[in-house]
Amino acid sequence: MTTSVHPVDERLPAGKLTALGLQHVLVMYAGAVAVPLIVGRALKLSPEQVAMLISADLFCCGLVTLIQSLGATQWFGIKLPVMMGVTFASVAPMVAMANSNPSVEGAGLIFGSIIGAGVVSILIAPIVSRMLRFFPPVVTGTIIAVIGISLMRVGINWIFGNPFGPTAPSIPSPEHLAWLEAAKQASASGAVPPLPQNLNIVGTVPNPKYAQLPHIGIAAIVLAAILLIAKYARGFVANISVLLGIVIGGVIATAAGLMTFEKVAKAHWFDIVLPFEIAAPVFDPILILTMSLVMVVVMIESTGMFLALGDLTGKKIDQKMLTAGLRTDGLGTLIGGIFNTFPYTSFSQNVGLVGVTGVKSRFVCVAGGVILIVLGLLPKMAALVESLPTFVLGGAGLVMFGMVAATGIRILASVDYKSNRNNLFIVAISIGVGMIPLIAPNFKQWMPHAIHPLIESGILLASISAVALNLYFNGGRSDASAAIEAAKHADAH
Repeated sequence: MTTSVHPVDERLPAGKLTALGLQHVLVMYAGAVAVPLIVGRALKLSPEQVAMLISADLFCCGLVTLIQSLGATQWFGIKLPVMMGVTFASVAPMVAMANSNPSVEGAGLIFGSIIGAGVVSILIAPIVSRMLRFFPPVVTGTIIAVIGISLMRVGINWIFGNPFGPTAPSIPSPEHLAWLEAAKQASASGAVPPLPQNLNIVGTVPNPKYAQLPHIGIAAIVLAAILLIAKYARGFVANISVLLGIVIGGVIATAAGLMTFEKVAKAHWFDIVLPFEIAAPVFDPILILTMSLVMVVVMIESTGMFLALGDLTGKKIDQKMLTAGLRTDGLGTLIGGIFNTFPYTSFSQNVGLVGVTGVKSRFVCVAGGVILIVLGLLPKMAALVESLPTFVLGGAGLVMFGMVAATGIRILASVDYKSNRNNLFIVAISIGVGMIPLIAPNFKQWMPHAIHPLIESGILLASISAVALNLYFNGGRSDASAAIEAAKHADAH
């Protein structure tokens, strides 16, 4: 008598497992390395430290994928074909923290908030697994749309140059800087009164490094390459169009002399990823609360993903499995903070890949996790990614971040506005509230400084607004089928 094995638990031959696992890795790779590049550069870390962030991120992606797909005790792992990666929902709060506290000190605050949020997420996972009714498609679609719109600014700045720092639209006049330096020396000798603290020269001279035409041209080529591959390629090649576009942009930048490989040559072939390599965590209660609120939204999104994946694979998801999966989101976030990386969640494009390929075995994602761990132990790979000029990434950023916004819009398209016009109010007001920090970043200047990290994220403001307005207009009606359908539409993270 033989017992049939569910397709989710089917063990495929090693060669096929490796090939299919690599396919999952390539589909998620561009999105996985984008977040350490964004946050590392916002923190103004050195290229070597950004490369370390990338290595640690890939390592943790693999480790958390193993826990989620393979399972670790009855408490962790949903044991479905899930690939774990950094969620874009956490980017805006982390960039806000980085802008307020650049350098290693700011990194410590970010990692402390991530560790704290990971612990909170583990504890509240059983509660969140019952909160799906508060996050219908009208709420999740709005939140995902605001995430994408907020991130578009990052992609645009990658193309043209950052609004602050060495590639700002204007720079201080060298004559003015020389005068200020002379005044400081005179003040130190007592010849003139002490200068006011933090006195700086305002940028008035156009920066020739900003919006250079060759940079814009290469970003446009990357974008065009992605669009051509997406239209004319089929299957797997079409699924990695963003990654291929970045590779093409890197080749062109190298041929034009705009990308060099000195840092790749200096990097080691192999290195161990260790905890707290970049910064020791600093625990700030407000920042932990901010990141915990982000994680609630992330876990609700994961709930929809897990339900959709259960539907795709024919595996019934019970409350115990769902809680174990959400608890792993929290554990992955805790592990990320310890290894100086970021919050982790299931990657929706990989959920879509399960539906496209029809391969339901979770051991394919286990193989993908092993490949990610190996990539994380190869510093040369991280150094190569870090060496990519930002304008190359900008062309891909428009696609990656724009797809997040488009996914939110597509989820909102399934919302009933005819019989329930109040849904229009939920979407309209929440998107408007989410745009406040983007359009008027100094709106908080007269508010208590302690709550600034909590309110300077448009994603969090939009989330609070959407949930509150949905409760006000619609109550807490439960509709799991709508959440599953919305998750099936979410093919960009």
